[in-house]
Amino acid sequence: MKPPRIHPLLADIVNTAVSAVDGIIFCEHASCPACGGPLIGYDTKRKQFAHLITENGPRTVYIDIRRFYCRDCHRFCLADNPIYPDTRIGSIIIDLCIALSMTLPVNRVPVYLAAMGILVNRTSCRLYIQNNCRYFVRNNVRYIETNDIFGIHLPLSVLSLSTLVTDSGEGSQIKASDFLAACGFPSSQQTPVNRLFQLKQLKRRYDPGY
Repeated sequence: MKPPRIHPLLADIVNTAVSAVDGIIFCEHASCPACGGPLIGYDTKRKQFAHLITENGPRTVYIDIRRFYCRDCHRFCLADNPIYPDTRIGSIIIDLCIALSMTLPVNRVPVYLAAMGILVNRTSCRLYIQNNCRYFVRNNVRYIETNDIFGIHLPLSVLSLSTLVTDSGEGSQIKASDFLAACGFPSSQQTPVNRLFQLKQLKRRYDPGY
């Protein structure tokens, strides 16, 4: 079976969004989610966010998440972070899996992800799609908004993050709160940033002569 033909700009959009989180430290949480009690910092955990396919071989994108201890109920909790419950990969990667599955057979989704530079094995991809679709339905979360870019459905979270990076300027560090707001992650309890996706602006970045 021939690999899918993905427009280079599409792969650039996805890689820009995913790479933006590399090195960000998520360290904010207002109160204990179990009892509402005060929190104190405990330690920091490093977690895998995504696996990229690059010209120099596979590269793992990591994030650091602060862990807190509740003074009242003595439980631990994590800072708001862009990882869905009971998963081990970034939320925007799962967004991509689900968005692609809207128009593609599940077994083709990892192939398209690989063509965009994202490595997810077939078994994990199927589980992410099935389990998280159930999660969103169970919690009455409206999911998932997409835009058709070059014939491929990309989730709004990926487009918002790519635009956030473009607006911030090359080399700028994205704030954790801005990253969460851009992808509308549920744990942040924020409304997604209202950023218009400027395809022409990204085309100019990819092709200066555009």
